[in-house]
Amino acid sequence: MIDDLLKEAEVKMQKSLDAMQREMATIRTGRATPALLERVQVDYYGAMTPLQQLAQVHAPEARLLVIQPYDRTAIGNIEKALQKSELGLNPANDGQVIRIPFPPLTEERRKELVKVVKHRVEEARVAIRNIRRDEQHGIQEFEKEGLISQDDAKRGQEQLQKVTDRFVHIADETGTRKEHEILEV
Repeated sequence: MIDDLLKEAEVKMQKSLDAMQREMATIRTGRATPALLERVQVDYYGAMTPLQQLAQVHAPEARLLVIQPYDRTAIGNIEKALQKSELGLNPANDGQVIRIPFPPLTEERRKELVKVVKHRVEEARVAIRNIRRDEQHGIQEFEKEGLISQDDAKRGQEQLQKVTDRFVHIADETGTRKEHEILEV
């Protein structure tokens, strides 16, 4: 029973980490990467559509993204969506493709992005701790119902804490790597 709870907790914690890592991929660093545009939604014939479904995105250089729409009539809508996005991008449209140059980040902008990273890491930590709390409650319920002994409950709590500590550590490491990436000039 406790093993099932621990496995369930690990799966949930991994999902929290995966969500944090997806969020981190959309935070701009000094170099261009197609992952930055994953959350951009384009108004395509009245339906909000992910950019990846409308165009091919690639980075031929470290400071340039090139977007090649599958349907050239959507190029204007893609450009508008990029300008409206919170990424602060300035796309250039030549009728065939959209080029997005990435100027170097200013020191002030880097510091803002580091704050965003720290906030995302803290959100992941909170999510992991909430999962721990829920699973601890499950262990306590098993003990109250007499399904497990007090010693088993204590061992289960300790194992759950170890799992929690491991996932919090991974979240911290991921955040630290992203911070170094952002601060790298």
